[in-house]
Amino acid sequence: MLRNASAQIFRQVVRYRSTETNLILERSINRVQLLGRVGQDPVMRQVEGRNPVTIFSIATNEMWRSGEGETSPTGDISQKTTWHRVSIFKPGLRDVAYQHVKKGSRILVEGKLDYGEYMDKNQVRRQATTIIADNIVFLSDNSREKA
Repeated sequence: MLRNASAQIFRQVVRYRSTETNLILERSINRVQLLGRVGQDPVMRQVEGRNPVTIFSIATNEMWRSGEGETSPTGDISQKTTWHRVSIFKPGLRDVAYQHVKKGSRILVEGKLDYGEYMDKNQVRRQATTIIADNIVFLSDNSREKA
C-alpha cells in the first residue's frame, strides 16, 4: 500500500499533464561532472550577433589493472585519457573561467552534455560533443601564477 502511494507521488512529481493539449511532459536529467586537468588555456569566441563563449578542454584519466595480477598489485597498469570540450555561456562564470582557468589546473566541471554538428573547412559534416558548464570548482593553484 505504501509503495503504491509512493509511486503515485513520484509520477506526479516527474510527469506534468498539460490540460490544453493533453500532452504528458516528463522531466529528465542531463547532468555531467568531470574532474580532471585543463589541457589548454581558455579562449573566448564570439559569433556575430551572439553572446561570447569561453572554451577549453579538460582531460580525464581511467586506470585499470590487467594481466595475471588483476586482483593483486603485480598486474600491468593501463591508462586511458579522454579529452572533453567545455563551453561556458553564463556571463559571470564565462568571464571568471577565461581569467582564472589555466593549462594544467585541476578543476571540477559540472554541466550538461550537448551534441551538435558543424561543417569543417573541407565542407565535411562533423559531430561534436560538448559539456555546457554551469559550475566550476577550482581545486589547485596554478604554479605559473606563483612564479
